[in-house]
Amino acid sequence: MLIGQYKHTIDVKKRLALPVRFRGELGSKIIITKGVENCLVVYTEKEWEVMSEKLGNLPISQGEARSFTRHLLASATEVELDKLGRVLLPDYLKEYAKLQKNVVVCGLSNRLEIWDQAMWENYTKSAEKGVEEIVSKLGPLGI
Repeated sequence: MLIGQYKHTIDVKKRLALPVRFRGELGSKIIITKGVENCLVVYTEKEWEVMSEKLGNLPISQGEARSFTRHLLASATEVELDKLGRVLLPDYLKEYAKLQKNVVVCGLSNRLEIWDQAMWENYTKSAEKGVEEIVSKLGPLGI
């Protein structure tokens, strides 16, 4: 299971070493794409197949479904981890997520998110203020 948050740095060659704790579960090839809140999302090949199928089943007659599908699929790239667990981050993804040198890699059960460290800290401060309200809204979903 992919859980926890880890601080890492992007090196001068635009490579990010993924946390050792996650590497065994990720495999040698991953898919990285744009997330929703200016972060990047990392999927294993298996989880990417699941997500791609869900996206493919969205109704193309709905503009929001088309937009979200484009957002994820058109920006996705398949990346291989090197022997040290590093991945090369394409410029267009780094720019989208506003990634600088310091990043946070978050495990979210079946996927990872990669955040610029300053943006992550701002996001968590803001999100923590409303967690009680969020939990009350998730109650009907069984949370």
